[in-house]
Amino acid sequence: MGKMVLLTGGAGYIGSHTCLELLNAGFDVVVADNYSNSSPEALRRVRALTCRNFPVYEIDVSCRAALEEIFKKHEIGAVIHFAGLKAVGESMEKPLAYYRNNLDSTLSLLECMKAQGVNKLVFSSSATVYADSEVEKKTEDLPTGCINPYGWTKYMIEQILRDVAAVEPDWSVALLRYFNPVGAHESGCIGEDPSGIPNNLMPRVLQNARGLLPVLGVFGDDYPTHDGTCVRDYIHVVDLAKGHVAALEYLKKHRGCEAINLGTGVGYSVLDILNSFERANGVSLNYEIQGRRPGDAAACYADPGKAAALLGWKAEKSLDDMCRDAWRWQCYNPEGYASGIEAWYKAQDTESEEKDLEEK
Repeated sequence: MGKMVLLTGGAGYIGSHTCLELLNAGFDVVVADNYSNSSPEALRRVRALTCRNFPVYEIDVSCRAALEEIFKKHEIGAVIHFAGLKAVGESMEKPLAYYRNNLDSTLSLLECMKAQGVNKLVFSSSATVYADSEVEKKTEDLPTGCINPYGWTKYMIEQILRDVAAVEPDWSVALLRYFNPVGAHESGCIGEDPSGIPNNLMPRVLQNARGLLPVLGVFGDDYPTHDGTCVRDYIHVVDLAKGHVAALEYLKKHRGCEAINLGTGVGYSVLDILNSFERANGVSLNYEIQGRRPGDAAACYADPGKAAALLGWKAEKSLDDMCRDAWRWQCYNPEGYASGIEAWYKAQDTESEEKDLEEK
């Protein structure tokens, strides 16, 4: 590609891990983020891990004028678009904010790209675009349709990008449909740092393991699955990040717009996650079975065949890896990024001292 890759929302959970993997793969990056649900500390740590510097702009991607300045200052060859509000529950309470923010940021970005002749885009989409159906294994050709405003914004942006690619023959677009990202970088330096009360399973598991959440609710044990609890496709965030690197390589040689699942292709139940977490980390969780949540499907997991065929990519990390790396991140950063990078260095030093004592 020979030019810089712009990461909108590059300080977020998936964005920061992708930033790191791009730098390790030899790409030059520039990041735009307004830190509405992320921290500049994540990028500071990416610099520490990679020993590479890169420009960062604190802007709202919806602001076209601010975005244009980045395109004028740097030779952008491709964009990975992460920026956007992302909480399903919050989208139900604030639908206008979600439609305004997520669609406006995308339209501003596309207008800037078109004006500057940049035509390669990887979009951070979601498995939430698949219509509610009894088909557990999701292939990219299944019907789409959503049940919450967050999902609808992803659906609408996918359609916008298809329409653009249809009339712009030089455009190359990958719509990466994520399943359930978990885990953290194996260093424990960067990871997921949700604000407020988390809704996703792994952050709640971590809070329970730390004693911050006294009881972890398991919503339903009477689903038609192998142990009665809901089954989902959990993917290590590092595997997911590497999928973006593979997508950029694919876009160098291909035109048009492709939707591609990023998942393991394996369905893990809630109890699978809890048992793996306890086994991998030697900790006990306090959980109880509660009633089903409205709208939860029994099972949903990816068919990752298209990613393997087009991108040459497949997930490599195990469920134990996901649980072990998530817990390491939590132990090194008990207050998330608010702990500061010094806490991470201290945890590293302490662990090294403990290993030295064990060896003696």
